Amino acid sequence: MGKIDVQYIDLGLIDYKKAWDYQEEIFAHFLQIKSKNRDLPEHEQVAIENKLIFCEHPHVYTLGKSGEQNNLLISDTFLKKINATYYKINRGGDITYHGPGQIVGYPIIDLERFNLQVKQYIAKLEQSIMLTIEQFGISAGRLPGATGVWLDRDNAEARKICAIGVKASRFITMHGFAFNVNTNLEYFNHINPCGFVDKGVTSMEKELGRKVDYKKVKDVLRSNIEEVFGMNLKK
Repeated sequence: MGKIDVQYIDLGLIDYKKAWDYQEEIFAHFLQIKSKNRDLPEHEQVAIENKLIFCEHPHVYTLGKSGEQNNLLISDTFLKKINATYYKINRGGDITYHGPGQIVGYPIIDLERFNLQVKQYIAKLEQSIMLTIEQFGISAGRLPGATGVWLDRDNAEARKICAIGVKASRFITMHGFAFNVNTNLEYFNHINPCGFVDKGVTSMEKELGRKVDYKKVKDVLRSNIEEVFGMNLKK
């Protein structure tokens, strides 16, 4: 199978709700195309223009549809005090945090086009992140029974560097991953990240003991996603 064209979009720093609405609009459009294509002969079907969106959010907590409200450990008043917002959303997974210094990725792609099941898709996202941090000298892997990318996953020091929570309908994806580069980890103290009470979170900055070149990490990650998925990224 040749490389698949995917449009790369960098939204920069953007309000969470704005980015969510933007995703929903594309997602709904792609579902509409797939629905119409089912009744058309192959030569009349419309191609879906797969997209990979990167962005960064101001401080925000999001709770997935299987999440527990009590994993947010603070009140509305305290949320305001720390300049954070909160949304209950329609991805899988529990609660997570997004904020400055974190690379957030939202692939909106047709998994059938990539010949992938949802679990394989998540595994490829994890692989892309693992390859990226390895290029900066950090070793990571998967934790059985949990999505995302973890460090020291075999012992009590297990900590997550990238959270993954996706939604897929008719094999169209939305939501994605949150990768801690230079993230302020104090914000994770106000939640049970992804529902875990016994595991920590980390960032590239914390592991390396220095601020990391955010743009460089983003470029390396984009290149790894392109390679792992067999994409041809175009702006």
